[in-house]
Amino acid sequence: MKAVRFHRYGPADVLRLEDVEAPLPGPGQVRIRVAATSFNPVDASIRSGGMQGSIPVTLPHTPGIDVAGTVDLLGDGVSGLDVGDDVVGFLPMTATGAAAQHVLAPAGALTAAPTSIPLAEAAALPAVALTAWQALFEHAHLEAGQRVLVNGAGGAVGVHAVRLAKRAGAHVIAVAGARSGGRARAAGADEVVDRSRTAVGTAVTGQVDVLLNLAPLEPAELAAMADLVRSGGVTVNTTVWMPAPADEERGVRGVNLFVRSDAGQLAELVALVDRGELGVDVARRVPLAELPALHAEAAAGGLSGKVVVVPPTP
Repeated sequence: MKAVRFHRYGPADVLRLEDVEAPLPGPGQVRIRVAATSFNPVDASIRSGGMQGSIPVTLPHTPGIDVAGTVDLLGDGVSGLDVGDDVVGFLPMTATGAAAQHVLAPAGALTAAPTSIPLAEAAALPAVALTAWQALFEHAHLEAGQRVLVNGAGGAVGVHAVRLAKRAGAHVIAVAGARSGGRARAAGADEVVDRSRTAVGTAVTGQVDVLLNLAPLEPAELAAMADLVRSGGVTVNTTVWMPAPADEERGVRGVNLFVRSDAGQLAELVALVDRGELGVDVARRVPLAELPALHAEAAAGGLSGKVVVVPPTP
């Protein structure tokens, strides 16, 4: 089968399209015929070697933590899945990824794919939607009527966060760049702050219950933004190399979020997609052979929107 792998850490050009043996599932695993994976920034961080401490992988390594595809082999002890089932999942970050024609996955990490969108587009859902869901509901305990400030709201996670927060009845203030503010507004943000034109501290009137930071900032910038959080509120930060600010005197919690696979949560998100309550935005599809170029494009800062990566038909 075809797979993209890297044999050493480094820039995008360490990625190679190669012929490898198709894997066989072990106990509790299934093999998936991949319809698509997607590009996530963490894929680039793993490839560069910057995440060796927290996400150790065995070289050569195939990237791709999101998968959408069709089950084509079952390992021993698997129940609840059958050959031919269309599934979607968030793969273990240390395991072989889905930038290939086939991938192995723990059966417990998978849920039925959405039926309302093309299967390949479903690969754009797991990592980003789970990040938004866990940030808002698992860690921030967001409730109707609260005010939430989403920094980085125009990105793939941010758009889901805006949609999910609005669906939960929150007042959403979105901070985004000039190019991505329109996406945050279209997702339903009540207020949009263009961070390239306006300082967030002066643009936001009043305090917020939840600050969700999805963008790399200088620690002083994040601390200043966290000053907007009311007493008893929470700051949830996904840029885990920079600690989330907390304020014990005011009872403000600081949470550093590292997204995890959760098939139950993903099933809820899939249900929202199929009911038309949560969109899945795909900027474009690229063939598997162009994954190295996609990594290079991301490194140059030219990548905008969610991109799914489609392997050749076996």
